[in-house]
Amino acid sequence: MNVVINLLITLGSLGIFLYGMKLMSESLQKLAGNKMRNILARMTSKPFNGILTGAFVTTVIQSSSATTVMVVSFVNAGLLSLAGAIAIIMGANIGTTATAWIISLLGLKFSMAQLAIPLVAFSIPFIFSKHSKRKSIGEFIIGFSVLFLGIEFMKNSIPDINNHPQILEFIAQYSNMGYRSILLFVLIGTILTLIVQSSSATMAITLLMCSQGWIGFEVGAAMVLGENIGTTITANLAATVANNTAKRAALSHLVFNVIGVIWMLIVFYPFLKLVAFITESTEGLSPFVSAAAMPVALSIFHSLFNLTNTAVMVWFIPQIIKIVNFIIRVNNDESENFRLHYIPSTLVNTSELDIQTAKKEIEVFSQRVLRMFGFLKDLDNTAKTEDYEKLMARIAKYEDITDNMEIEIAKFLTKIAEGELSNKGSQRVSSMLRIIDNMESIGDAIYQISILKNNQRENKVTLDETLTANLDNIHQMVSRALEVMNDNLHSEYDNADIDAAIDIENKINQYRDKLRNQHLEDIKSGTYNYQTGTVYSSMYALYEKTADFIINVSEAASNKQQSDR
Repeated sequence: MNVVINLLITLGSLGIFLYGMKLMSESLQKLAGNKMRNILARMTSKPFNGILTGAFVTTVIQSSSATTVMVVSFVNAGLLSLAGAIAIIMGANIGTTATAWIISLLGLKFSMAQLAIPLVAFSIPFIFSKHSKRKSIGEFIIGFSVLFLGIEFMKNSIPDINNHPQILEFIAQYSNMGYRSILLFVLIGTILTLIVQSSSATMAITLLMCSQGWIGFEVGAAMVLGENIGTTITANLAATVANNTAKRAALSHLVFNVIGVIWMLIVFYPFLKLVAFITESTEGLSPFVSAAAMPVALSIFHSLFNLTNTAVMVWFIPQIIKIVNFIIRVNNDESENFRLHYIPSTLVNTSELDIQTAKKEIEVFSQRVLRMFGFLKDLDNTAKTEDYEKLMARIAKYEDITDNMEIEIAKFLTKIAEGELSNKGSQRVSSMLRIIDNMESIGDAIYQISILKNNQRENKVTLDETLTANLDNIHQMVSRALEVMNDNLHSEYDNADIDAAIDIENKINQYRDKLRNQHLEDIKSGTYNYQTGTVYSSMYALYEKTADFIINVSEAASNKQQSDR
């Protein structure tokens, strides 16, 4: 019974540690999310700058998984080249070593629990502040405190090896098999990281096991190597529904780490002796002899391995690209089927950063709507019945795609809204929900116009040159409004050109009024029959209605209130 209780206490302590990491990461992302995105997005073809950027960002947000998922999304969006992404991922491996140093130098050497509670008290004024940045600072302080409370609880929950010799006997039979033991614990480190989904948490467990004498220095180092492999799974999961280049970026993380682990296993024991020498020079104790020296030694091993691996592998980025290109080949069969381009199948806890992913998907949505609108002019210029029917079917298919895109993007935005967001982030999510709702309505309106055109063709309703020219004019005006909308959605929303959007909308309204007044006069004078007038008036009214949805999108992007129309 005691064993079960101890296990539950250990798992609960791990949960507290993970929650502290989550709070720290999310609060830092809210404080610097846009800056982190801008820094990463500007890295292109300079490997060493990319490495420094990846290391800096990961150190700041305390999550290599968040960094690599960001990189995958930027590659998917075309903001980063594959080579630039690999460089940033290499840097992320270096940045993630900061966690090990925090744990080994602070969490294990000092009782941070005594400081954690006063820090929580210090954070209270920040937490209840109405200022979003101050609130995020308070959340960071609490996350920092909770993280160290988790470490303290884990330290206390792991039984003393001297009082439980049976544990040592159990581990000893698997840790004294030479290289087979090393390979076994590399596998254990990999699997444990896959389960926990956090290399930082697995590193904390490894450091605690070493500090309590459960495992030796060699076994602990082997687990660290396994953790480097296990941490790559998050980005690969996020890339499962991304484009081929993004999948290659995620796979390059795995390839880079696996190659690093392979060469490290070849020089494993000489490398451990080097680490032991450095540790003994600084700490005065050998990790091969003293359990107290192992946490610092493992931190040195972790940092030195990732630094060396990056210093070597940075020269082989072209070869890594060849490997991932060979594994993930280009599929040239691009059909017009519904597929999300940027939104991943799994949502990582990076809500503030996922807003950029949603923005890129909305840009794709906008481009599809533009393409769909262009089909209307193709209908006017298609005489052959078979080609006309194919074009109608294509418009219907695009209408289904717009429905599906609205549903899936809305689901993603709803998940983001459930996370921790800054005030600006929450506002942006609300704007995006308005945008996709109106863009789906644009798709519906375009489909309705195509139905009108089809009915006109089937009923053989002929419009004279004047009426045709009027509809061509309003079509061109709505097309221009769509281009302005598309430009606004591709820009930073704060810089959306709302004045241009309102200007073209006013012109469309004025032209609609002109057409309507003239139409009423023509009906009274008998210029054309009722059937022709019905088709004509319904057509220009639908074009104007489409324009209303278009201006709604630009207003939502710029966060302006919808005007009364």
